[in-house]
Order: sequence, then structure tokens, then C-alpha cells
Amino acid sequence: MRSSNPVFSRRGFSRDNGYAGFNAQQPQAGGPAVGTNPYAQGTADPYAQGAGNPYATNPYAPADTQYGAPAPARTGAMTMDDVVTRTAITLGTVVIGAVLAWTLLPVSTTSYALAVGAALVAFVLAIVQSFKRTPSPALIIGYAAFEGIFLGVISEMFNARWSGAPFQAVLGTMAVSGATLFMYKQRWIRVTARYARIGMTIAIAFVVVMAVNLLLSVFGAVDDGGLRSFGPLGAIVGILAILIGCFFLTLDFKQIEDGVAYGAPREESWLAAFGLTMSLVWIYLEMLRLVAIFSGDD
Repeated sequence: MRSSNPVFSRRGFSRDNGYAGFNAQQPQAGGPAVGTNPYAQGTADPYAQGAGNPYATNPYAPADTQYGAPAPARTGAMTMDDVVTRTAITLGTVVIGAVLAWTLLPVSTTSYALAVGAALVAFVLAIVQSFKRTPSPALIIGYAAFEGIFLGVISEMFNARWSGAPFQAVLGTMAVSGATLFMYKQRWIRVTARYARIGMTIAIAFVVVMAVNLLLSVFGAVDDGGLRSFGPLGAIVGILAILIGCFFLTLDFKQIEDGVAYGAPREESWLAAFGLTMSLVWIYLEMLRLVAIFSGDD
């Protein structure tokens, strides 16, 4: 189970990798899918080389147990309680960092520069974690801390111009995330390989277009932020961005569901928390912009 956020993992969605059970064989006699599901507990060793799962070589095992050698006993499987606990720790770190930044860093050019620096550090930590074979709680909590500093400063700046915007954005994030979870649990949203491929294509295209738009804005080629303006076009782009954030959430939900169902290692709960945090931060930032747009200049 790897992060399914804008920072892409080496074990991402593809047609053939069997990731998150998308290519799993049909269950037999009402049992769970086996074969290509990354966590399936069928007759074959789920950690055996070539078993069709991302843990064909167990990243948690010592080097001398890899590639067909006897693996040590697993330390425990991931549970929903593990995911909830790690997510609470990660999101709590974000909130603490945001509150401290809001309280201790008054709105100024200096605080804005610190926010940009914190965002860059958070981005680097997220990239490093995404390319690691195993989750690192230190990297994930570090990411959450620096992301919190960034969010605190940005939220304070928005609040200075659009009073109450951060509070409305938090409520909007909770509402959108809750609605996404409800639709996922009701199976109104089905995470399939085709769904993931189409969604990831749209998300990648969106990120590339936004990066180009940012460069054009920096060099003065477009006025008022271009696609990210605080006008009707910016509102449409913001709504699309929130929908993409909801798409990432559904991938997170699917990964967590499969990880718990098929006995992913307990350490993977940190990656679940990492993925959920990134998705929620994405939605909050876009919600903050959208609230500001609809608030006008008041």
C-alpha cells in the first residue's frame, strides 16, 4: 500500500502490478481475492518473489531473508485502529504547527517567506518518503510539522483579508471529506483500475497545467494569476481541484480497506496516515481559495 497523492510512489497504479487489489482474481466460495492482490493470504506465500504483489521481497525483513529465504515471523498486521491512531498523530502535528505559526508569526513579508520555505521542506520530505521502501515516522511527522507551519501562515493571511475564511474552509473540508467517505462506503464510488488510471491522468494533467500557469504568472505572461485568479475562472479551477482531492481520498480509502482486509504490515498504517494527510491538506488549501473567491473583496 503506497501513497496515492500528488507525490507519486514507486509502487503506483498500473495495469499489471496488482496494486490495491485492482487486478485480483475473483474470490472463491465467498473468500477474499487471492493471487495478484498484494495482501492476499492464499496458498502461496504473499511475500514470495514473483507472487504478483509489491511485497514480493519483504521490505521489513533482514537482507539475508530476501529472495526466497525463510522470512521471519511478521510483527503484526495493520488494523483500522492503527490507521486512526497514526492519522490522529499526523493531523494533530499539522494542527499544532498551524496554531503555533498563526500565533507566533504575524502577517508580514518575513512570515510569507517562512511559509514558502516550510512548504518546500515539507515537499522534499514528502518526496523522500514516497521513494522509500518502508515508511519513516520521522519523515512523515516532519512533513506534517512543516506543512502545519505553511498552513498556519497562509490561513492567517487569508483571514486578514477574508475574515473567517479559514474556519469556513475547515468546515468545507470536513463536509467534502465526509461526503466522499459516505459515497465510498455506500459503493457509489468504486475504485477500479480504470477509475484510477483516468483519475491519475486528469490529476497529472492538472498539476502540469497549474505549474505552467504559475511560471507564466511569475514572468508576467498572464494577468491576475491566470487560471488561479480570484474570479469565475479561478472558481471553476478550484472546484476541479477539490474534486481531484476527493479522488485522492477514494484511493486512500481503498488502500486502507485492502491493507486491513489482507493483513498489510502494521508499519503501513503510517503510509495510510501520510496519504490521508496529504489529501486533506490539498482539499483544505483549495477550499480556502474557493471561500475567498466567493467572499469577494469584503
